[in-house]
Amino acid sequence: MAKSLVQEFTKGLWKEIPPFRLVLGLCPTLAVTKAVENGVGMGIAFTAVLVGSNILVSLLRNVIPAKVRIACYIIIIATFVTLIDLLMQAYAFPLSQKLGIFIPLIVVNCIVLGRAEAFASKNGVMASTADAFGMGIGYTFALGALAAVRELLGTGSLVGEIPYLFKYSVTNVFGPHFQPFDFMIQAPGAFIGLGLMLCLMNLAAKK
Repeated sequence: MAKSLVQEFTKGLWKEIPPFRLVLGLCPTLAVTKAVENGVGMGIAFTAVLVGSNILVSLLRNVIPAKVRIACYIIIIATFVTLIDLLMQAYAFPLSQKLGIFIPLIVVNCIVLGRAEAFASKNGVMASTADAFGMGIGYTFALGALAAVRELLGTGSLVGEIPYLFKYSVTNVFGPHFQPFDFMIQAPGAFIGLGLMLCLMNLAAKK
């Protein structure tokens, strides 16, 4: 049992890490990773929604009629998204403003709905919780790593704050004469950064 739970948790950290392995949820991945605080903040909000929805879907899997299961899953997900959105507006308003519409759009994130349909609806609460935490933490790491690359190359510094976790400020990483690649914090930089990281992960997997 414990071994199975560990496997369900760890698969989301590498083997099935979104978005690099499943290649899902790319819209927020590309849009919010201009800065590390945005990427990690989005990842934490996503994880909270995924864990809550997976647990509730698993608890209700034998109650929800098959014909309306997708609609029920969306209602469950939307409930948790609304809760997280209100909490962020109350306690992390600046970050909520930066993430904007992408917090409400978690409702239609294919990763969350996919885990509800493919896993939580077929497994118990413990396994569904482990699956959600693994996928959520993996997603957070993915967004944080991509954001760090884009912010470092695009500004030469890492400056921000993750509410209630930590503040960080690392300036002039490459020295005072570094000329930032401005396009890295623009739309083309998101695609280039994601492509390079996908390439590196594929090379690592082959080795």
